Amino acid sequence: MSEVGLIFAVASALAANVAILCKHRGATNAPTVRFTAPIASAIALFRSTWWLIGFAVAAVAWGFHVVAMALAPLSMVQAVTAGGLALLALPAQKLFGIRLGRREWAGLCLSAIGLAWLAFTAQTTEHHSAYSFFALLAFEASLVAVGAMLLHTGTRYSDQIRSGVTLGVAAGILVGVGSVSTKALTGGIASDGMVALLSLWTVLTIGVGVLAFFALARGLQIGPPIQVIALSSIAANVTAIAGGVLVFGDSLGGDALGIVLRVAAFCAVIAAAALMPRPAPSVQRAPATA
Repeated sequence: MSEVGLIFAVASALAANVAILCKHRGATNAPTVRFTAPIASAIALFRSTWWLIGFAVAAVAWGFHVVAMALAPLSMVQAVTAGGLALLALPAQKLFGIRLGRREWAGLCLSAIGLAWLAFTAQTTEHHSAYSFFALLAFEASLVAVGAMLLHTGTRYSDQIRSGVTLGVAAGILVGVGSVSTKALTGGIASDGMVALLSLWTVLTIGVGVLAFFALARGLQIGPPIQVIALSSIAANVTAIAGGVLVFGDSLGGDALGIVLRVAAFCAVIAAAALMPRPAPSVQRAPATA
């Protein structure tokens, strides 16, 4: 079943890339996202045709992602999904007119290679849905706190570029938290049926999803698109892969060499994030008003 899960993971990655680029175009044409007025901001975003298209495509991508997580280990699914990050460059340039420099190309490719390597070297068992409640609670609570701190910090910067990137990372971490709790839910549904949805993890998945929605939308409005998208994706996947290892027992490797190679892959992902250049501050387009 893991092979079928990986097919869905690849489909999810391709759809997610198209979705996020559509959302970027929609966000830049929408009024300013205000965290103090979430309902009005959400309505304004969905009035943007491009955002609506992106949201619909993202929903399909998430559906594929959930199926993949139900059929394959979490760390493997996230690694394959993240490997699709390298595919972001072509539609960004050819379809959306977003130009990439050499460092951006290098960062995208290095992160994709590093995360894909984690998939190929994953050591798992048939019981990859088993987990400790307290281990999951501790992991989720810690990462929610980090995401919330970055979300708060990102709204405080006077530099919009820095703010946009920080909000993108915050959104990615919160999405990763949602992926980990969704993995727990899929395991619960498999054993207990739909009653498993009546749990803390359902509430958490919805809550972090809402926060990530607004954080990413605002980050796309004010930040450099490729950096915001790439760093958000890297943060989401690293968070979920770490959850697979720390919560669900996905192995770092079967021997010392395997462990070294997987740690090197993680380091490659971090290096990829560092490669993403920070553009010089520029005059920002004034968002449209409602």
